[in-house]
Amino acid sequence: MSAFFEKGDAKYEKLFFDHTIKNINNETIDLKKYKGNTILLVNVASKCGFTKQYSGLQELYERYKDKGFYVIGVPSNQFGGQEPGSNSEIKDFCETNFNITFPITDKIEVKGDNAHQIYQWAKKNHGKSTVPKWNFHKILINKEGKVQDTYNSFIDPLSKKIINQIESIL
Repeated sequence: MSAFFEKGDAKYEKLFFDHTIKNINNETIDLKKYKGNTILLVNVASKCGFTKQYSGLQELYERYKDKGFYVIGVPSNQFGGQEPGSNSEIKDFCETNFNITFPITDKIEVKGDNAHQIYQWAKKNHGKSTVPKWNFHKILINKEGKVQDTYNSFIDPLSKKIINQIESIL
């Protein structure tokens, strides 16, 4: 099957690391701090059938963080109203139920006209596969700051597909 362009090979005006986002504590994070690292960007929700994927995301983060890998959780309430909580409620939920230590952002929109600049950037540079269709959609960003691959909500974070791809670009 031929692709419109090769994954991770699109022409980019800006890179992932050229953006900022607020963290769960409402502090602005310059994504340049992650430059040269591999990122799994995941839109998350606390009241979703896929919420149990938090465990796998935390395990991935712990397994590869010393090799320059980060998971960044991005809460969004756009799919079924499944992330209705405030930032402090989301943070408490993640820490209490899943012992999450990877970065979590401010609750944002991940699709549509009001999508955060990171998601607009991903769509512009890599196409519709980067637009979440539900919670726990995953976007793998390579060390160069480009989209390497995307994974839908049904693909477990600990699947061979994701692990093999992460290991191939670390």
